[in-house]
Amino acid sequence: MLNNESPVPDPGPGLPLLAAADLQDHLMVASHDLERLQRLLDDASETLSGHFYGASGQINDLLRTLATMPEFDHGVVHEAMQNLAGAITALQFHDMAIQLIAHTQKRLRSCADRIARDAMGDDDEDGAAIVEDGPGRPNPVTQDEMDAGSIELF
Repeated sequence: MLNNESPVPDPGPGLPLLAAADLQDHLMVASHDLERLQRLLDDASETLSGHFYGASGQINDLLRTLATMPEFDHGVVHEAMQNLAGAITALQFHDMAIQLIAHTQKRLRSCADRIARDAMGDDDEDGAAIVEDGPGRPNPVTQDEMDAGSIELF
């Protein structure tokens, strides 16, 4: 019996070209998703900050007006200010999230570039691909929860 099947060529060391291209595509899609997430977080943070600081200004105006009324319980308004300050402190989450996103994007792009370089070899007419090293540290943010700190907000 004759074997009409042609032998499958050995892809050599590393990933086959199609698998490398597919993996690189997935890494780049994840990187682009992180970029969109970063823009969404930036927009939400700006909107929240504007509303929080606007409400804070209105509460301060109310406090000045109510200062002339000795019978009014100012504690309620001061408590509202403390709650608002706590909400603004929680916006620090944005800064931590942006640091993590940027760190992860660098790592993903570095991996995608290395996969492309290793799979394609030096067959690029411009020469060998330059791959930027990924972040050296495993994680730029060590905090995993938000606690109120002693910061001056107003």
